[in-house]
Amino acid sequence: MKSFNVYEMEYSGEASAPPDISLIRFSEEYYPQYEQIYNECFYEMRKALDVKPYNFYNGIEQLIDKAEHIYLLFDGNTIIGSVGCFGAEIDDLIVDRAYQGRGFGKKLLLWAINYIRSYTDKPITLNAAQWNNRAVQLYESAGFVITKTVTITRS
Repeated sequence: MKSFNVYEMEYSGEASAPPDISLIRFSEEYYPQYEQIYNECFYEMRKALDVKPYNFYNGIEQLIDKAEHIYLLFDGNTIIGSVGCFGAEIDDLIVDRAYQGRGFGKKLLLWAINYIRSYTDKPITLNAAQWNNRAVQLYESAGFVITKTVTITRS
């Protein structure tokens, strides 16, 4: 049996100065590129934690119910990254590996905070695997605090 910890994190602050990026809502034409980036971003973690399938997305039908809440950041015709905003929850913040380490993760996070703050003042939540230390540090640097640790056990 394998187990790993997931942090439930919360942000109760205000909106901040908006980052210098603009995002567009996901549409089906972007799915092949989105699937590749998403799977690449989470593959190493899912494999290390033995969360199968390691490549989560394998068809747009898996995304249809979530698509209207996913926003994409582009460099020309290339997706740099993406973030999902579901009510007061941020989910699936990803940055293409070729663009990591350049501040795009922070910009996507700040964009999502500002976007959610435009329609609610409820605490903003997200989940991060303890294994993904870089993501946890990013979220904490933006003002998120760990409110709960959940242990997930897989057989």
